[in-house]
Amino acid sequence: MSGKTCSSNTTSHVQRVVDQLRLEAGMQRIKISLTAADLVQYCQEHRRSDPLVSGIAASANPFKEKKTCALL
Repeated sequence: MSGKTCSSNTTSHVQRVVDQLRLEAGMQRIKISLTAADLVQYCQEHRRSDPLVSGIAASANPFKEKKTCALL
């Protein structure tokens, strides 16, 4: 009996994999060159507001190190 159950599970699993592969194969894909060009254009348009490129003003940075008080 366990042979039938195992065979049934394997068959249903393989059928799901085949269905998924058919779905993926039928998808219309965008050419990488077009996507890369769109990404470059987006980055160039938004570079002024990107804190990784332009940096953050010290006064607006919530993660700046706190000043310590040292007594001498």
